[in-house]
Amino acid sequence: MQDLVQRIYGAGSRFHIGDIGWELASVPPERQAGWRIALWSDGDQDVAWGWIEGNGLLLVVDPARPEVAGDVLDWFREETGPAVQRLTSVLESETHLIDAIEKAGFVLEHGRPYYTHHNITLDDLGTPVVPDGFTLRHVRADEIEKRAAVHRAAWSDVAPSKMTAEAMAAVMSTWPYRPELDWVVENSDGVFVASALIWLDEQHRAGLVEPVGCAPQYRRLGLGQAVNLGALHALKELGGVEARVCPRGDDGYPIPAKLYQSIGFRPGLRTVDYVGQKLDL
Repeated sequence: MQDLVQRIYGAGSRFHIGDIGWELASVPPERQAGWRIALWSDGDQDVAWGWIEGNGLLLVVDPARPEVAGDVLDWFREETGPAVQRLTSVLESETHLIDAIEKAGFVLEHGRPYYTHHNITLDDLGTPVVPDGFTLRHVRADEIEKRAAVHRAAWSDVAPSKMTAEAMAAVMSTWPYRPELDWVVENSDGVFVASALIWLDEQHRAGLVEPVGCAPQYRRLGLGQAVNLGALHALKELGGVEARVCPRGDDGYPIPAKLYQSIGFRPGLRTVDYVGQKLDL
């Protein structure tokens, strides 16, 4: 799945190899029980994949093989059955997918939360600054539990995270994770209070920021900006020239986008959702 994403990666593609690494590794096996994943190949080259979670589909298709998108959608309908309202989400630039989705009878659905690709070049980054009593650094390989704890803390007031040490260990052993790009802010008691992880695609010299978080009681101190800038500087030192982050773009959850824009990220393409109506049986 990552090989295909990397081969077709560009400004108009939805996924980065880090998206797949994070999503597949960060969810405990028991929560993956309902996932269904299929891969389409032509000879020794992978040309498409589909990934069903609940009644939703994520799909990647080589733009040079747009006809395979119809096969992925047929598989999706067969797997979910006619009584389920199906949902698929793509980037607005992925016209080869949108054409197939609309041909299959899915319709554009307005009013749902959406995500916006934000992009930054690394040639003019600001300097990260943390208040007295805090330390900005990257994670060490033996700090798995502390790294899992800061992720849980950051999401405690939004959608409680079930991140475990075991799941974080899986993330940290998944390609292309690098501890040099996993940055945290540590308080004077040695507790991690903010974090930002960047995944580097060396082939394209492009980083993906995913995920980022700050414990609620430490917000409004500039730690989110500092931990992102620390990671971005590390990305540049490792040969990266650009980075992407994909916060929500709708008005329902605007704070992350404002944070990234304050660092220098600029909004670009957005996701769009299509729905296939369930049949009355």
